Amino acid sequence: MRPVDIQRTPVLGVGVSAVNLRSAVDTAMAWIDRRERHYVTLTGVHGVIEARDDPAFRRTLNGAGLTLPDGMPLVWLSWLAGRSQVTRVYGPDFTLALSEAMARAGKSAFYYGGVPGVAERLAATLARRFPGLITAGVYCPPFRALTPAEEAHVAARINGSRADVVWVGLSTPKQERWMSLMRDRLDAPVLIGVGAAFDFLSGRVRQAPPWMQRSGLEWLYRLGQEPRRLWRRYLRNNPRFVYLVACERLGVLRVDPVEGPPAPPAEVRGPDVAPESAAAAGDPPPERESHVPLYR
Repeated sequence: MRPVDIQRTPVLGVGVSAVNLRSAVDTAMAWIDRRERHYVTLTGVHGVIEARDDPAFRRTLNGAGLTLPDGMPLVWLSWLAGRSQVTRVYGPDFTLALSEAMARAGKSAFYYGGVPGVAERLAATLARRFPGLITAGVYCPPFRALTPAEEAHVAARINGSRADVVWVGLSTPKQERWMSLMRDRLDAPVLIGVGAAFDFLSGRVRQAPPWMQRSGLEWLYRLGQEPRRLWRRYLRNNPRFVYLVACERLGVLRVDPVEGPPAPPAEVRGPDVAPESAAAAGDPPPERESHVPLYR
């Protein structure tokens, strides 16, 4: 179910929700309280360019209950559209703010994704910081596509945990495809794809300084940290995004939004980074699960 009372700013065919951090948290908490089932995407330039090239992925983003602006260019375009209330909803900030609200209400979270050990560290970090937050469980998927039997096992594990929120850290576009694939199979009201927030909040990867985040330069900091993995994403996508948005605003380009039920997703694999031991052995790492609950 997608809400109709949240405005969206069209950017290359993607409807970016006109929200800020507080309204995004309030919306998610309302869904939890009403047991409404949605998934939430956080997207920036990379996600919009992926959606520009892939109509099925565009449909996935536009089918989300919220498509949050996790990038300053999307905030600036929202302002140009007259939506001055919009602020960046940065993945780690959203994770912390919603976890704090969930802790006050005694809600529970399940953590799905990351390389081995990251989801456990993230769950422990948030449980220490927000004592009322219940950790329903964690699951680190193998670095390959899940079989149908494994998908059923994952759904059963998450449903058995009775989690209110499932945090997903698989990176874009894997996590969005996974959420659209699993949405109807999971009882948790809200699924949220936050990607690198798993690494940032667990301490595995350092975050960019606040001034770089505010200036729209976080991509440069991340490129310096992981040049081999990210150079194509940033050095190809960023100039292309500027060019395509300029064409759209001048009226020489139109990208139609693709809405409705998500199309069957492409193969969904595990986390972006394969552990070295798994790569050396040629086999994916076994999934890591926790008993329920882990922390209270």
